[in-house]
Amino acid sequence: MTFVFPPEPPVAVPVAGSSDQFPVRRVYCVGRNYAAHAREMGFDPDREPPFFFCKPGDAVVPVAYGQTLELAYPTQTSNYHHEAELVAAIGKGGADIAPESALDHVWGYAVGLDMTRRDLQMQMRETGRPWEISKAFDRSAPLGPIHPAAQAGHFQKGGIWLTVNGQPRQKSDVSHLIWSVAETVTHLSKFFRLEPGDLIYTGTPEGVGAVKAGDTMRVGIERLGELTVKIV
Repeated sequence: MTFVFPPEPPVAVPVAGSSDQFPVRRVYCVGRNYAAHAREMGFDPDREPPFFFCKPGDAVVPVAYGQTLELAYPTQTSNYHHEAELVAAIGKGGADIAPESALDHVWGYAVGLDMTRRDLQMQMRETGRPWEISKAFDRSAPLGPIHPAAQAGHFQKGGIWLTVNGQPRQKSDVSHLIWSVAETVTHLSKFFRLEPGDLIYTGTPEGVGAVKAGDTMRVGIERLGELTVKIV
């Protein structure tokens, strides 16, 4: 087989404590999956079925522990927001996955950031248009090393936090997810066949806010460590 031009190399995220790499296929994101965040965005947090949006796989930017990722402030926005998230990495494919077996499909977990052009998201929301320009832009999904569930366990609870320049912004617990990881996997698999390499950004807690050039974010989840990202 020959290609018209060389294909891009696959996006891969390091596996914590290993030299292995986790290849990224698709990125699914859950919208408004913490009640307090739903309220701060102006929505009723009642337990309606979850909804999803996607980012391209190459929006993922691996972040190593102990290093600072420099993330360029994106164009076409003046309201660039952080969203700290627990990310589930799929290691076993399936469709119409039963709730009792959903976690069998989760290979591991990581700390992630869903970076958002909030002003463009609000514009798209008001006009009923898709969110892609606000969510699916280049380098919008920083991600830490993936911890195998066989070692870290699954996440029914665990602190999640984000600071900007040392000041607390987001602080919650993944036990406050409206839809648990297992429920999210089950629901998503009704609409898409999940495959190994898929990532699910499970939603962000309250406290989202803007960052500017020069700001340093530290984002962490209990048992998964902490990442450092600087806006440049």
